[in-house]
Amino acid sequence: MAVVLIIAIMAVMTMPLLQGQLAAREIEIIARRFIAHAQFARAQALTLGVPVRITPIGGNLWEEGWLIKSACNERQPKSTCVERHWFSQGDIAPVYFKGGGKQFIDPHTSKRGILFNAAGAAKTSQGGFVANRLILGHEQDSRLERHLVLGSGGRWRICDPSKDAKACR
Repeated sequence: MAVVLIIAIMAVMTMPLLQGQLAAREIEIIARRFIAHAQFARAQALTLGVPVRITPIGGNLWEEGWLIKSACNERQPKSTCVERHWFSQGDIAPVYFKGGGKQFIDPHTSKRGILFNAAGAAKTSQGGFVANRLILGHEQDSRLERHLVLGSGGRWRICDPSKDAKACR
């Protein structure tokens, strides 16, 4: 009986630690999945020579998931434009996107998303560079977050502000 009691006490004591590790793992998986999908969108833009966009499914909130689709060129007639959808990511609960960062909102059109032009560069609708970030949080621990940062060279990084606050700025 004493052994069973000791094992039960140890299990109860380690449960919060285990839940914290599971939450950190969930947020890492979503962060890496988003970056992999953004890199796929960029690769498709380079391969096909057409603009490709990764955009929130609902058009406004990233939490609902995202979609990768081809975008029509402004110079391309609407009749010749064929929009292609590759795949999407559905609801990501219990992970969510926190406020902060510019969340990849085009200042000219106010649309959320990342548009990769035919050269693979992340650009706004007016041709300006998009250097931006998304901040992921987790419902179980409000202090747990990861920053998804797109640098000017097109390189993505995942930043943990609890470990490297200076690098997350």
